[in-house]
Amino acid sequence: MKLTRHPSLDIVESHGTELSGKKLVLCVAGSVAAYKAIELARLLMRHGADVTCVASEAVTKLIQPDYFKWATGNEVITKLTGKLEHISLADYKTSDLIIVYPGTANTLGKLANGIDDTPISTVLTVGFGAKTPIVVALAMHAAMYENAAIARNISFLKGKIEFIEPNLIEGKAKAAEPEDVLNHVLKKFGHSPVLAGKNILITAGPTMEPIDTIRVITNQSSGRTGVLLAKEMISAGAKVTLVYGPGTEAPPRGAKVIPVKTIQQMFDAVKKEMKGKKFDIAILSAAPADYTTTPVKSKIKSNKPSLTIKLHRAPKIIDHIKKLQKDIFLVGFKAETNISRQQLIQLARKKMQESDSDMIIANDIGVKYQKNREQNQVYVIDRSGKITDSGRKNKLEISKFIRKQIEKKLT
Repeated sequence: MKLTRHPSLDIVESHGTELSGKKLVLCVAGSVAAYKAIELARLLMRHGADVTCVASEAVTKLIQPDYFKWATGNEVITKLTGKLEHISLADYKTSDLIIVYPGTANTLGKLANGIDDTPISTVLTVGFGAKTPIVVALAMHAAMYENAAIARNISFLKGKIEFIEPNLIEGKAKAAEPEDVLNHVLKKFGHSPVLAGKNILITAGPTMEPIDTIRVITNQSSGRTGVLLAKEMISAGAKVTLVYGPGTEAPPRGAKVIPVKTIQQMFDAVKKEMKGKKFDIAILSAAPADYTTTPVKSKIKSNKPSLTIKLHRAPKIIDHIKKLQKDIFLVGFKAETNISRQQLIQLARKKMQESDSDMIIANDIGVKYQKNREQNQVYVIDRSGKITDSGRKNKLEISKFIRKQIEKKLT
């Protein structure tokens, strides 16, 4: 039987891609505000999230579980079975975030005291122990919210989970509106008012320049830094186009990915995209070949005592960016090996001048880097001459550092 896509999934990423690839668990506790959870689920999906609902018994008396399945396209958890739903949803690294909306006094008390006698409380107990991030949007009568026991539970959990404060209206501590919860979640995953809505072009990965029908010239670039930067920009709310050479890192969901192999293909893809769309930022983090050759049309025989290959200089893509779009914010990369900090920065400044870049990310990929390729140290040089040192960090932290430097320059 042919499987068809659930119609509810048609809305996924219709408003943005900030939550693409994120698995969210939405725990819907027994409150009359439960009907708003359907709207929240849909909002999260519109920004790319995969949402699974866990509904309390009280909620199922208010809203039929099929409604939540219709809203999310996923099965709704109303009881725990031999499938171990609480483990598959909340165990270590199985989900990116658990949202309790609405969050009742009963659910809060069970979480604070380790009671797990319902599907929701058991999911929360597992998630709490696995350090899965938890966000609770409180909703209850005002007198309950001001109860000393409730205050004690909130105090105990503060710093361990996040709370979205209720709106005190008409004698009730009403749950925050779905849009407010969405904004909280987007910020949690890195949404940026500076980068949101920006069109960003990123190049990443190596290129492979053919020598003959079998052999190629390439380098050791994995594409990891560029892919992580693409993920950061997507989380920020930007619209990312990734021109990606044959790297080993999987490209992120939410980006328009254009796969290429050679530097000419990368250059052609960049030109095509920039002629067809206005970009705000270009980040050229790829490591394309500096030299290429005209390939032989058959496999070169391996019985020759020596072989001479004539190389010619490949185009420098970065030198053409400002010619294609004058007002774009251009970020280039400069990698050298085993030189002094002063020499590295001098070469970065020279590249900035030659390419008319607004920012250069300089790093040394020599002996120290080769010992641990996941660790790096970069220097960010801007047009004013300011140098910002990242310190030695892993590549994920480096990507966040670079993003922050770009945000500062655009503020």
